[in-house]
Amino acid sequence: MSDFTPTIRAFCCHYTSQQTCAEGPEGLKQDGFPENVSLFRVPCTGKLQVSTLLQAFEDEVDGVYVVGCPAESCHNVKGSQRAAKRVAAVKKALEELGVEPDRIAMYHMERGFHPEFIAAAQQMDKTITKLGPSPLKGEAA
Repeated sequence: MSDFTPTIRAFCCHYTSQQTCAEGPEGLKQDGFPENVSLFRVPCTGKLQVSTLLQAFEDEVDGVYVVGCPAESCHNVKGSQRAAKRVAAVKKALEELGVEPDRIAMYHMERGFHPEFIAAAQQMDKTITKLGPSPLKGEAA
């Protein structure tokens, strides 16, 4: 499984990722951001629906993570708290399907915490690489 490179989708709060993403894809790559992670910036992670998170797995990604504001200081009041509850619901759904719940994660970060933003991507890459390809791949009719 050493040649397995997971596909990972990251949903990131505009405010949390703004400073980090300002340097563009080349800057992120130079800082160690895994190329196999696709960034989807959203106005607020609280707007993410469970169906959106599950759709990522239907789109045959191997892992998903959400980066939102700190739970108690969200730019949009309780957005990241709502996102965390939805991530937990997807974890539970994956578990009920016999799929590793660690394929989805929630991270809370302050604005501009550049090293932690890179570290979260690297951690997800490491976790999903260890888990291997998603058992949901190829199941859609």
